[in-house]
Amino acid sequence: MIKVSNVRAQAAHTLYQVVDKGISLSVALPRYSRDLSPQDKALMQQMCFGVLRYLPSLEFYCQQLLEKPLKGKSRVYQFLLYVGLYQLQYMRVPEHAAVAETVNALKSMRAVGLKGLVNAVLRTFQRQQQGLEEQAEQIDACKYNHPGWLIKKLQRDYPEQWQDIIEENQQQAPMWLRANNRLNNRDAYADKLFDKSIGFSIDETFQDAIRLDKAMDVFALPEFERGACSVQDAAAQQAARLLDPQDGELILDACAAPGGKTCHILELADARVVALDADAQRLERVNENLERIGLNAELICAQAEQTEQWYQGEQFDRILLDVPCSATGVIRRHPDIKWLRRGSDIDELAQLQASILEAIWPLLKSGGTLVYATCSVLSEENQSQIRAFLAKHSDARHIALHDKDTEQQPGWQLLPGETDGFYYAKIIKQ
Repeated sequence: MIKVSNVRAQAAHTLYQVVDKGISLSVALPRYSRDLSPQDKALMQQMCFGVLRYLPSLEFYCQQLLEKPLKGKSRVYQFLLYVGLYQLQYMRVPEHAAVAETVNALKSMRAVGLKGLVNAVLRTFQRQQQGLEEQAEQIDACKYNHPGWLIKKLQRDYPEQWQDIIEENQQQAPMWLRANNRLNNRDAYADKLFDKSIGFSIDETFQDAIRLDKAMDVFALPEFERGACSVQDAAAQQAARLLDPQDGELILDACAAPGGKTCHILELADARVVALDADAQRLERVNENLERIGLNAELICAQAEQTEQWYQGEQFDRILLDVPCSATGVIRRHPDIKWLRRGSDIDELAQLQASILEAIWPLLKSGGTLVYATCSVLSEENQSQIRAFLAKHSDARHIALHDKDTEQQPGWQLLPGETDGFYYAKIIKQ
């Protein structure tokens, strides 16, 4: 990793790793912000998230303002330009400071020879900003700042709502908490927030959830280190509630990392929980979450569909199957998804989801409950997946989660808005 000190230079290197090298933002961002102060980390995150949200627009501006794009070894400086342009268009940084600090970043990037070019591009953008923005609005890629394949799928699945979904994807996600029912119910924990003058709101739809008025450091939350609450979107919190765990049951949380749902299951019932995940590093996150809250589960690192490698023979009373998916419901939390995911990935993911469903179904007891979940908004991964499964399995009984939840259009689809985009379907084994 190149050692740089300027926060804008760090942001440029991070964005280069994500967009050009295909590294997840959740991996690249901590790597390049490791030595920054908390204030600079927050600034860097804001710039990286922002550039990824508006990448097509920023690319368009550079196309108009550069004689030729920066390529090869100079490619990282193209991302520094995006950082500068994003500040000028969307951030409250004074314009002169945005330009000066972006130009100064070249010193720590050992490219002082490009100072004149970067300064000229940013200054020209300031003069031509209104005209460039009007031009960009005429181009769908820039108007919506989403890849074309995803726009088409959203238009197909949500002819009335696709623009709303895209607009929500461009917003900052709210911070939701889950109260730990073993220590305090939602209302009791809300009182603790009130006593600390922490602003929040409550939606009665979500039994354990509290939405903070603004994001904050988790260690400033009352009794967080004791496990009194966890950070988890309200939509994700519905998984354990729909599963409805009972004391003494054997429960499988397949694809469990990072562990929020595992912990929630154990907060609701004294059950035996097996938490399964294919990623050893992410499984360690499950362990960390369990330790903070003081709960226990059996952790297994294995591919869910390869049951011969991990299944120990005792059928489960309940199974939570939060399958690998496109994550198109959580783009506002992970804006890199738009540029790391490809349209061709969706069919591959749907095939993987189907194979996991097929492999896991025999592990469920007769009379047992399976909850299928994704953080996707695409029908191939959700309604179509469950519809095909129900048609194939005569012993699978669909349980309606709302008035319009039918076998022809099964499940509960939450769209990005107050919560993240999530999908749930509930099936009983006859």
